[in-house]
Amino acid sequence: MQQPLDIREIVEEVSIDMWGGFASIIPQIFPNAVIVTDRFHIVKPLLNELKIIVNQVGIRGRSNLKLILTNQQNLNQQELAELEQLLQKSNRLRTAYNYKEEFRRIYEDSQTVEEGKEEFTKWLQKAASIYSKVIETIRNHLDTICNYFLNHTTSGIMEGINQFWILDLRF
Repeated sequence: MQQPLDIREIVEEVSIDMWGGFASIIPQIFPNAVIVTDRFHIVKPLLNELKIIVNQVGIRGRSNLKLILTNQQNLNQQELAELEQLLQKSNRLRTAYNYKEEFRRIYEDSQTVEEGKEEFTKWLQKAASIYSKVIETIRNHLDTICNYFLNHTTSGIMEGINQFWILDLRF
């Protein structure tokens, strides 16, 4: 607010987490900005629910969890084979994993806000059979989540800077 209004009006997008205070204050500070709910802050609760499912089906071990949480496209042939063995242990886990991958693909493949919203809406209907808490979160923030498809804006760089300073302060 210390900056002149004509400067603040130039800001076109603001990427935020889901804390309610941000969404209510952004229009006052940056009146022309579109609010984008940051991709990381949506994927994180999805992965947290997936971790719960992994635990519920009895899969243990950091390396097993890493295989399940890693994007499938980033796994080598050996890792894909190990992942397949894990997914054979539970249909529920396989379904949850497939929905996680489908969610990621929506972010990667959708080209417009409308397309993203349509794909996320379909995903929400299917994934509600496996996921619970994150479904409500996504529904509540769907419009600002889909604003991501305007310019693929994230707050990743700022999150990295924040993590650097947090780590630096610990030493």
